[in-house]
Amino acid sequence: MSDTSQAAQPAQTPRKSGPIYKSLFAQVLVALVLGIVLGALEPSFAIQLKVLSDGFLKLISMIVGPIVFCVVVHGIAGAGDLKKVGRVGVKALIYFEVMTTLALALGIVLAFIFGPGHGMNIDPSKLDAGAMSGYSANVHKLQGVSVGSFILNIIPTTSIDALARNDVLQVLFFAIIFGVSLALLGEKGQQVTSLIDAVSAVLFKAMGLIVRTAPLGVLGAVAYTVGQYGVGSLQQLVALVALFYFSIAVFIVVVLGLVMRMAGLNIFKFLAYLREELTIVLATASSDAVLPQIMRKLEYLGVKKSVVGLVVPTGYSFNLDAFSIYLTLAVVFIAQATNTPLSMGDLLLVLFISLLTSKGAHGIPGSAIVILAATLSAVPTIPAIGIVLVLSVDWFIGMARAAGNLVGNCVATVVVAAWEGDLDHVRAMAVLSSDVPAEAALTSADPVQSLA
Repeated sequence: MSDTSQAAQPAQTPRKSGPIYKSLFAQVLVALVLGIVLGALEPSFAIQLKVLSDGFLKLISMIVGPIVFCVVVHGIAGAGDLKKVGRVGVKALIYFEVMTTLALALGIVLAFIFGPGHGMNIDPSKLDAGAMSGYSANVHKLQGVSVGSFILNIIPTTSIDALARNDVLQVLFFAIIFGVSLALLGEKGQQVTSLIDAVSAVLFKAMGLIVRTAPLGVLGAVAYTVGQYGVGSLQQLVALVALFYFSIAVFIVVVLGLVMRMAGLNIFKFLAYLREELTIVLATASSDAVLPQIMRKLEYLGVKKSVVGLVVPTGYSFNLDAFSIYLTLAVVFIAQATNTPLSMGDLLLVLFISLLTSKGAHGIPGSAIVILAATLSAVPTIPAIGIVLVLSVDWFIGMARAAGNLVGNCVATVVVAAWEGDLDHVRAMAVLSSDVPAEAALTSADPVQSLA
């Protein structure tokens, strides 16, 4: 077929020379600059543009649950061999836990080395508890978290309820059961599998339409942030923000870079391959918007579709590397800012609690603040009210947090695929070294065709 032959040689396809204004990457960059200018010159008007950002994120949230359900079910049912599915799942979970633990430890180590909270001398009794009022309900849900309650919370009351509340962890749980059941039916389930594949194609197309509005979301988010907070009000917390960005860079370049090198690929070329998606994520502080695109790009890279369908959605709940760095970094920062001494026992407790609380944070409104508060509530020596200190910079931190999580999940998918023998190394190296336009990965008729 002609489509197959076209997809068989993506590395030799010349770069398209369309108008730059049609590039989503260029549109997002223009929106970023315009948002900064409006926020600086017309802060009152810029603050009102937050509705654009909120609307964009609601559009994304509307469709994430169904997409996760469809891709996981099709990934399991399409794999056919349930032993292989289980093997991939176990390897992914082992990888997730190792990376999460390393990320949590990195946050603690860098916080102690650089001491961003030292010298602030904050009196916890003088902090405004009212600033946390909007998060109190969700914090209450996570207080007293235990292994038992965490496991029970994974099981949805009903499958429809999980989708309605957009609880990704619960949707994932139901999708796994549904996919395994569908695979066990064999030929009897083929019609349902084909239907779900068709529905996922429709949802991916819908997400593509929504993502075209990303420049508006970026404009609203950046304009609001600059207009609301400015630069002067953030001077005391610049050290924390800078250290967090540095931490993410260290984790990606050193830890993930080493892991990718073991898989035979270059982390910098990989980041360049995902540059358009990372730009959107950095500007909107949300990785949901690019879920379909990164899945298509990973398939195009040479990762088997069944692995992508299992690892990426699972990673959205279990592999939050940047979020894990943030948790421990923020906890130590608050302790330093309030002159609270931390013992080794306190640090180990923070590590253990964070391993639990970081799971499934994706589906909770204001998740970073909520999960941080839940973590602090389990460490009585640190004043939980200290969380107010990081509220004003949460958006800036959230930008790198979302991008770091995205990179971590993409690397996890590639590594698990290489571990399982489901990565076409020759194709991956050719794609990462080529000048194929980013759009090629999303328009190829058969993104996993071999280059040979």
